Amino acid sequence: MGQSKHEPLPPSDPRLPPGQRAQRGWPALHYGPVPRFKPLTWDLQVFGATASAEKHSWDFEAFGALPRSTVVGDLHCVTKFSVLGNEWTGVSAAAVLDLVPPAPGVTHVMVWAEYGYSANLRLADFADPRTLLATHRNGEALTAEHGFPVRLVVPRLYAWKGPKWVRAVEYMRADRRGFWEERGYHNLADPWREQRYSYQEEPGDGPLR
Repeated sequence: MGQSKHEPLPPSDPRLPPGQRAQRGWPALHYGPVPRFKPLTWDLQVFGATASAEKHSWDFEAFGALPRSTVVGDLHCVTKFSVLGNEWTGVSAAAVLDLVPPAPGVTHVMVWAEYGYSANLRLADFADPRTLLATHRNGEALTAEHGFPVRLVVPRLYAWKGPKWVRAVEYMRADRRGFWEERGYHNLADPWREQRYSYQEEPGDGPLR
């Protein structure tokens, strides 16, 4: 019999963090329903502690016209599967920071998605060269269940730090827990340190619960 497209591969790849297994295919996991895309009203906003003290936004056409980047990055799910060697294309987070600079003292961002879902990241993680507001994977546009039109990809962190259906980026001068971080997930989410759950946090890893 042939292998299922979701059948795990042997856990021997050096790209795998501790406790992870390589996965064939790309399982779609998310909380809540898949939102309906409305191109005439969709926009992506940057707000909070911007250098100009003003909110900036791009409509769907304007966002699609921003400079594109391609990175290769693995996706590590906290449920212990990893999808390796993905080629992501989209707008780099570094480009967003250049277009809408943060104010002095910004240390974190909150990335907001449809239905009020959110994920907090340290500014350094958001600014990492491989962090991407992705629109395509392996040359194909994202499907709705995988985050079309835009999902955040942060290869250096567990995948819950990369929300699907992104709508806004908030610049913050202090850390604040996002959706899953408020529900028991680790505030930093480094897969190489197996930072899965909040009970593993050490002093300084995040704001008090």
